[in-house]
Amino acid sequence: MHKLHVCTYNIHKGFSQFNRRMVIHELRERLRHLDPDITFLQEVQGLHLGHANRLADWPREPQHEFLAHSRWTAAYGGNAAYGHGHHGNAILSRFPILNATNHDVTLHRLECRGLLHCELSLPDAPHPIHAICIHLSLTEQQRRSQIASLVKLVEEHIPHDAALIIAGDSNDWRNRVGYELGERLGLIEAFTDYTGRPARSFPSKLPVLRLDRIYLRGFTVTNTTVHWGPPWSRISDHAALTTELVVKD
Repeated sequence: MHKLHVCTYNIHKGFSQFNRRMVIHELRERLRHLDPDITFLQEVQGLHLGHANRLADWPREPQHEFLAHSRWTAAYGGNAAYGHGHHGNAILSRFPILNATNHDVTLHRLECRGLLHCELSLPDAPHPIHAICIHLSLTEQQRRSQIASLVKLVEEHIPHDAALIIAGDSNDWRNRVGYELGERLGLIEAFTDYTGRPARSFPSKLPVLRLDRIYLRGFTVTNTTVHWGPPWSRISDHAALTTELVVKD
């Protein structure tokens, strides 16, 4: 029986709410304290020359490598590129990442988005599990198009009986994404399955909006937690979500 501890977290490019201070070092310590097996990260800074030149303790390596260092392997999908750097999504995994592909689903140059798809090899498991990190648009029309691309990706590239986790910042306060993924792909949402509703995850100081999600296929949910308030609210404007899973036979 394979048990998994899964986390999703929008890390706000390593800065606290309203960009008051850099918190990437504190963020790494909090993730290590949680010690998830698989972590889905959004707003990960792959490169920022301005911060590197201005901040003495800015990590020399990209944020996904800094966070993963000596604990996890990492895959990164850069979505938004600009003259001084780029940012995107990342997946950190305790297990080997067999391959990683970033699928561009950008619909407007001011909201560059991607779907980071990884295949992970679990010990003694006959087949890899699939993990897709998402960060959907702020507008419902663009989210609908991005969900259509996500459904197409799963239907065309992932076996229908493969274990699958899709997690990240959905920006879906109306919960329409969950309905579409449930109808088309047979996915459940971890918090909805365990508690009856998606988690309140924004803002992290006192969460009101249900923005972040963990969608599943081929797993049983055994626990869920929303990490909000101090110290989490000093790190990002989003709460971190974690769930404990058992892979179905």
